[in-house]
Amino acid sequence: MQVIFLKKVNMLLGAACVSILTLSLVLYPEEGVQAAKAGLKIFWDVVFPSLLPFFVLSEILLGMGVVHFIGVLLEPLMRPLFNVPGVGAFALSMGLAAGYPMDAVLTGKFRRSKMCTRIEGERLLSFTNTADPLFIFGAVAVGMFGRPDLGMVLAAAHYISSFTVGLIFKYYGHDKERQASELRESYQGNIIRRALRALIKARKEDGRTFGRLMGDSVKESVSTLLMIGGFIMLFSVLVKMLETFGLLGLITPPLGALLQLFGLDPDLAASLFNGILEIDLGTMSAGRAAAPLADRLIIASWIIAWSGLCVHGQVASVIHDTDIRMGPYVIARMLHGIFAAWYTWLLLGPQAAVSGTIVRSLPVSQGFHPLDRVVLSGKQMVAVLGILVAISLLIHGFKRYRIMNIKK
Repeated sequence: MQVIFLKKVNMLLGAACVSILTLSLVLYPEEGVQAAKAGLKIFWDVVFPSLLPFFVLSEILLGMGVVHFIGVLLEPLMRPLFNVPGVGAFALSMGLAAGYPMDAVLTGKFRRSKMCTRIEGERLLSFTNTADPLFIFGAVAVGMFGRPDLGMVLAAAHYISSFTVGLIFKYYGHDKERQASELRESYQGNIIRRALRALIKARKEDGRTFGRLMGDSVKESVSTLLMIGGFIMLFSVLVKMLETFGLLGLITPPLGALLQLFGLDPDLAASLFNGILEIDLGTMSAGRAAAPLADRLIIASWIIAWSGLCVHGQVASVIHDTDIRMGPYVIARMLHGIFAAWYTWLLLGPQAAVSGTIVRSLPVSQGFHPLDRVVLSGKQMVAVLGILVAISLLIHGFKRYRIMNIKK
């Protein structure tokens, strides 16, 4: 009975929220349109041209069996480290290159293709959901804080905390999962031959001609990106309507008290609330806030790791037809935010005593020509994959060497 009651309450709350948002657009159409246009500009100028090539290429690489090939090569690294299949490294590297929600898109595809179990998919989402370095170094450090030297602090805290969450989630669901026996045979046989067999098998199972594969890849990628654009515009309008109705003033006092509890400036409450909803608005607000620099950076680091309800909605939409649950993902984002804020505080060191000044916020897209972004992200993806494959092959070679010596 209690479960049914809670479901009814959730349904009524959802209906009420949507009705209020619709009414607010009727009452304040100009503000709503301006907010939607701002969200559309971010999507069209930055997100769409930057992500489309990676979405299309990931679809083609999956259809051609290349991801399966890479997965076998990376199994010796990813299995003992994070207890996920080798293809998880592909999601990790693509997430690093393209940012949110590339990793979730790939994880959903892995689950649909039965390349990972439900538990493994939830583990993957826990630590591969990261911002790309170009966003951290360029948009946040330079564009929002006006301090390029702080990019390394934010990036280091973000990625170290992400891997920390991955190591914690390594043990998540360990007692419930039932791994296929072939996933445990990571070090048996010639790894290159097994990788080639996996590629050929995946290509045969896909069966599409290259022309059809390209067409399907473009169609599915554009469809997914339009959905992402819709979320960006929706949350841009939502935040604007909250400001217009004055609800922000009701929410910020308790958030300010929470920040004071952790020794942070309560003036960052509005930035924190914006960041809970949307990552760009939150980090931009933190960059502009009249608060000490260390406090602003800690809040910005938390926001980047949390990633915002806007990104969470995108993740939910791309995995909705799988059995991967959002609960573990949200818990992982909370942990990621806590660790990122803590690591930022540790890494700042002497800079933590520097009091911040209000820095003029530059447009998010400044210095981010889409072609440059694609090239740099592509180079980064190749470099990360290359390093991971090299480490994995070294681990595999060492394991085989030990086994051969033991047999002797």
